[in-house]
Amino acid sequence: MIEMICSRRSVRRYTADPISDEAVSAMLECAKFAPSGLNNQPWRFIVIDDKEIGWQLSTLTHYSEIVASAPLLIAVFLDTAASYHREKDLTAIGACIQNILLAAHSMELGAVWLGEILKNKSEVSKILNAPSEFELFAVIAVGHPVSASAASGCASRKPLEELVFKNKYSK
Repeated sequence: MIEMICSRRSVRRYTADPISDEAVSAMLECAKFAPSGLNNQPWRFIVIDDKEIGWQLSTLTHYSEIVASAPLLIAVFLDTAASYHREKDLTAIGACIQNILLAAHSMELGAVWLGEILKNKSEVSKILNAPSEFELFAVIAVGHPVSASAASGCASRKPLEELVFKNKYSK
């Protein structure tokens, strides 16, 4: 698991090969096991494998090429009717999205969490015919990576010394 977490990268270039129904189910099964307050599981998903809908969504983001080329998109929503505490539920949705990304990686699929499209969340919801109580929080693009080098970024991370602060009163 540690290796999976540390080796996962955002992948933005995909082959045209479709994603199997089994892989989609596996990613969503993993998503639903994310922790959530009171186990309310406030996330909802709309799975998009229709190229025409993908193209329509691609017009709503700066990352249009990624969205248009992905054989699979997963729109992740907060079900406001199921929400009991917004901040806790948003944290839970982040964990849910991470589970999807890790599941994709474990199946040798590439994926990227797209947030910039949120600037047009109402238009996305309209295209997807999402229920009014669904609030968009991410679109995840998924596909078979064109190559091992399709992953963006490098493995470098800030050293822990820059991220962890010890209480000055600790002994």
